[in-house]
Amino acid sequence: MKVTEPRLTAALDRPSADVRLFLLYGPDESTAMAHAARLARAMGQGAERIDLDGPTLRGDPARLSDEASSLSLFGDARYVRVTGAGEESLDAVEALLAADQAGNPVVMIAPTVKATGKLVKLALTSDRVLAFACYPPNARDAAAVVSELARAQGLRLSPAAVQRIVRGSDGDRAVMAREVEKVALYCDAAPDRPRDADEGVLDAVGADIAEGEIGDVVNASTSGDVMALTEALRRMGGADSSPIPVLRALGRRLVSLGDMRAAVEGGEGIEQVMKRHRVFWKEEAATAAAVRRWRIDDLIAAQSAARRTEREVIAAGPAGRVIADAFLLRLARRAATRG
Repeated sequence: MKVTEPRLTAALDRPSADVRLFLLYGPDESTAMAHAARLARAMGQGAERIDLDGPTLRGDPARLSDEASSLSLFGDARYVRVTGAGEESLDAVEALLAADQAGNPVVMIAPTVKATGKLVKLALTSDRVLAFACYPPNARDAAAVVSELARAQGLRLSPAAVQRIVRGSDGDRAVMAREVEKVALYCDAAPDRPRDADEGVLDAVGADIAEGEIGDVVNASTSGDVMALTEALRRMGGADSSPIPVLRALGRRLVSLGDMRAAVEGGEGIEQVMKRHRVFWKEEAATAAAVRRWRIDDLIAAQSAARRTEREVIAAGPAGRVIADAFLLRLARRAATRG
């Protein structure tokens, strides 16, 4: 059945034997991962987590129901997390719902499935499934998320501080949560000792990434300027800066370049195309270089690679920055060879 976010979070905080599957679908994988982490906390620190993925379930559909009904080796709580699921997981979900018993909850993260797909339709018709669509929040929703995260940490953020965290995180829930936690730690805030925080506190802890720095990284990586990219990554520097907003901005940039490249291949001049797309004058040189270097097929492949890298970064935790930087450098070198 389809549920609202409040009902989902309540169910994740107190998993019921009546719910066999939490299906988290839609493109906002960061939000889905945050909900999956909520289930992990509810299961307890000693809980055993079984990790599966879509390709595994495609090859062995019975694996999901087997893991959901198996006992932990040491008698601890147990749950199953499925990442990268798609329509290939349909048979596995059908087997899970048809099984005589399934004592361990399953949370399935399916970023590529559509609301009209067979997997979601199955979930919506079953009272053993809670299905929730994860989409990137708009500016108003993202601000509400930051405010709620802050209240849970005992923080009273000023409106300007809330908006700054939203901009710096590009609306990514995991990044917003981490920035709020960082500010709460700095302020020694907790639910029983609330603290106020404004932009001055954000300055003190460096709780966002400058939008200009993100643009420098994206422009350099797509135009093939390896030296400029290296310098831009160095300026972003600290280990605390999340690569997720950069990868999201890169994805939008690749889509825009695809539109411009299609227009150029249709006979329109580059200058005219950039004017129609309102390219900022400081970015005209890098944009023109990128449009000349990339072909439509390559831009589509780069978009897929950027999305895949984002998933790898989320899964890698603190090591994600290294993965993102390596991908951006590979992208820049590839663009450079297309001159």
